[in-house]
Amino acid sequence: MNQFLKVFLLFIVIGVPQVIWAQNGIIRGQIIDDESGEPLFSANAILKGTQIGATTDFDGKFELSAGAGIYDMNVSFIGMNSITITGVVVNPGDVTVIDVIRLKPSSSELGEVTITAESVRNTEAAMITVKRKSANLIDGISSAKLKKTGDSDAADAAKRVTGVSVEGGKYVYVRGLGDRYTKTMLNGVDIPGLDPDKNAIQIDIFPTNLIANMTVLKSAVAELPADFTGGVVDIETQDFPNQRILNISLGLGYNPQMHFNSDYLTYEGGSTDFLGFDDGTRALPDGAESDPIPSPGSPNYSDQEVNQFLNSFSPVLGAMKKSSLMDANLGFSFGDQKALENGHKIGYIVTLTYKNSTKYFDDVTYGDFQRPQSGETDTYELVPATIRKGQRGENNVLLGGLAGIAYKTMKSKYRLTVMHLQNAEKVAGQFKVENNSDAVGSSGYQAYSNSLYYGQRGLSNLLFSGEHHIEDDKWEVEWKLSPTISNITEPDLRTTSFSLRPATGDSIFNGGDGGFPKRIWRYLDEFNMVGKIDATRKFMWREREAKLKFGVGHVVKKRDYNILSYELQFFGGQPDFSGDPNEVLSPENIYPNNGGIFYNSSNADPNPNEYSSTVHNTGAYVSLQTEPVFRLKVILGLRAENFYQTHTGRDQLAIRVLENDQVLSALDLFPSVNVIYNLTEDQNLRMSYFRSIARPSFKELSFAQILDPVSERTFNGGLLPYDGVWDGNLTSTRVNNFDIRWELFGERGELFSISGFTKLFSDAIELVRIPEAQTTAEFQPRNVGAGQIFGAELELRKNLGFISPAMDLLSFSGNLTYVYSQIKMTETEFQARKNFEKEGQNVDKFRKMAGQAPYIVNGGISYDNTEKNLSIGAYYNVKGRTLEIVGGGLFPDVYTEMFHSLNLTASKSFGKDDRSLLSFKVENLLSDIKESFYVGYKAQDQIFTSLNPGVQFSIGYSYKFK
Repeated sequence: MNQFLKVFLLFIVIGVPQVIWAQNGIIRGQIIDDESGEPLFSANAILKGTQIGATTDFDGKFELSAGAGIYDMNVSFIGMNSITITGVVVNPGDVTVIDVIRLKPSSSELGEVTITAESVRNTEAAMITVKRKSANLIDGISSAKLKKTGDSDAADAAKRVTGVSVEGGKYVYVRGLGDRYTKTMLNGVDIPGLDPDKNAIQIDIFPTNLIANMTVLKSAVAELPADFTGGVVDIETQDFPNQRILNISLGLGYNPQMHFNSDYLTYEGGSTDFLGFDDGTRALPDGAESDPIPSPGSPNYSDQEVNQFLNSFSPVLGAMKKSSLMDANLGFSFGDQKALENGHKIGYIVTLTYKNSTKYFDDVTYGDFQRPQSGETDTYELVPATIRKGQRGENNVLLGGLAGIAYKTMKSKYRLTVMHLQNAEKVAGQFKVENNSDAVGSSGYQAYSNSLYYGQRGLSNLLFSGEHHIEDDKWEVEWKLSPTISNITEPDLRTTSFSLRPATGDSIFNGGDGGFPKRIWRYLDEFNMVGKIDATRKFMWREREAKLKFGVGHVVKKRDYNILSYELQFFGGQPDFSGDPNEVLSPENIYPNNGGIFYNSSNADPNPNEYSSTVHNTGAYVSLQTEPVFRLKVILGLRAENFYQTHTGRDQLAIRVLENDQVLSALDLFPSVNVIYNLTEDQNLRMSYFRSIARPSFKELSFAQILDPVSERTFNGGLLPYDGVWDGNLTSTRVNNFDIRWELFGERGELFSISGFTKLFSDAIELVRIPEAQTTAEFQPRNVGAGQIFGAELELRKNLGFISPAMDLLSFSGNLTYVYSQIKMTETEFQARKNFEKEGQNVDKFRKMAGQAPYIVNGGISYDNTEKNLSIGAYYNVKGRTLEIVGGGLFPDVYTEMFHSLNLTASKSFGKDDRSLLSFKVENLLSDIKESFYVGYKAQDQIFTSLNPGVQFSIGYSYKFK
């Protein structure tokens, strides 16, 4: 930490004096080729009437230093029409930014063009040009757009991208496909998230003032990793901020349903919970990993030692009520770039983020339902098995820091970025449990359950990269090295369920009913290393520019995972319990006292919930971009990936034992073809084909059984076999992807596009309810058969000034994604469904794909008044009803219900030099509820999960220091 402070102070020492003592002002900008979208190397920018000028570097960027005043600037490049930009205002000690200057080839016969400085500022020209000229299908949002919308983080911004939905306020899904088919990258490099079982990182950790661009790639080129199907979300952070950044921000959020609520549930934890990590309060007691552990009757331990061991466990087994606080967040950002005497530049940026949010759900339902028995063909309504209803309190803390430094010459750039994220979630729940004896595998009981959960996640990532331009920019070489260390600790998860006896009013523990109290410790450590090098050779072919790209990369991932569990037992009869879980471990109840309570280890030797797994993935590619005829661009690519995964672990009965055995191994080829035909200068017709893959995660390709202590649902690794139903050989999903798009670009960022796409899946992986587990709610990832989706997208961005000049400040943006999906079921699943077929029902061999939304709608109207620095917007998002969990046999399918999200935002800059920004947001204005349902033929939908997020009001303030 001291070393971090030294580096931080060094940044301040470098940056602050240049602002205080600077007398001149600075002009910064970028010059690009409007036809190709490429930055222009060695273009010239000269202030007319002066000797002040600059030449662009390989990024097309330039910097001028001039005295205060108003200038006209001439921009030129050989073979291009020059541009004169008038009215460039320079203030002493300040930076004037001209975002993107686009030069057209001299063959366009425009001659010299004169424009005002204001007309090239605050536009989305760069993003629109990238989208128009890109080799593959992309959508995205630029930093200029982010400034207008007032979005505080990347998650809010992503909602505005075509075909994108944001789950849980954190994770991006593209084209309605789930996390399995979406990849998130940071600065072009794979990075695991705080949840290593997801492809997507929590993008709400990135404040928008650090983002240069956020792009969503929907078709592949050979240099991209092959393990995506829906899309790749690439967040590019700033390395050389155009203007000095020294910002502080703070925000508050209020939800009338959740905050200042005296019924909020929590429990006594550690003193550092508010920082996102446990202080040791929940640490595994000494002796808990011994064999045997201290327990009655063991010759290794005295009664006193057993008692001391039991007293080392926290006696807190139940939730307590406490008034909840509002959400709060703090942010600090600092960055700048400095020109050195030799013409080189150094840029640096630092950001610190803290978020603390609280949620309280006072009417939570977790349901478990079954179909009527197979012989009851004329009975349709679903049968309740176990219903858990109650309250749930959550506290989520995120502490993050990112520091980056970059060094740039005229032909090279080096970059070092370090990021650490610390996240913790604390959950307390109280539920009444009703078990129905009429359900298969159910004994029929009532219980009162308390669940206490704490999980902390840490992620540290380093990115070291270089970019080099050789032989007058004919060669470009880029390399990246990025290690990541992540860990998850879920210490002392506690579930305590009293079985109730209504006739006598007694509260007891019964293994056949609510079960005995359990405590669980889970540990995950993972190391990732990504290394890659890419080379590009530019050349002329048939008098037109062409590019040859090739590269190689290697990814290493290693995970160690372990679960330790303990169950409360009695040495003799149970004491009389009052029903208060926090009285269970009272001193008089603990062995060797009268209660005789002790803990028994539930850990087998060897432990089936302990595993180690390693992945190696070597990728190499080559691609060629040419223009065989005028206006037709073709990009041909071939990627090869040699992937293998080893696993050390064993099943629950130690029948199948693996010792560093290969569980997945394949050498795959992934061809890609992208064709772009420029119908006119502002119209493209695109077609593409690419092959991709979706591989199982570490957790999925294991024997582990992981219990959610709140919902009492269990995840089973895909290596666990079930006789005659599942062989335990989980394999990858391979996908063939076809896309076509017509796009029309207008002025001021306007756009209209229509797209169609098809995706063909082999061996699709889906989360399946395990039919064989009839007394518990258990789920497993399985290969379920061949699938296909057919989809269409429509996007429109339009200024409403065409209706009336009075509406010139209003803009509409909207996009619609529609998808039809189907899976051809395996014979096992099909027969299981046929066995429960009802009168009038005709079970087909095809069903919808799990995780695939049938449609996504995003729409918004915004008001942007740059003169008054006021922006107001209303944004709507909905995703259609989606198959969440595949049923079959006794268990019905589970569908996620539509959630209609309507949010209002407003932001206003004010004060001296508009340094202050005040923002206001209302989320879930329609008060919709997040629900999932069991769905059966001619049956009423029954709740799988129900949470009411309420309406959230947020206010934020940020200040920019000069």
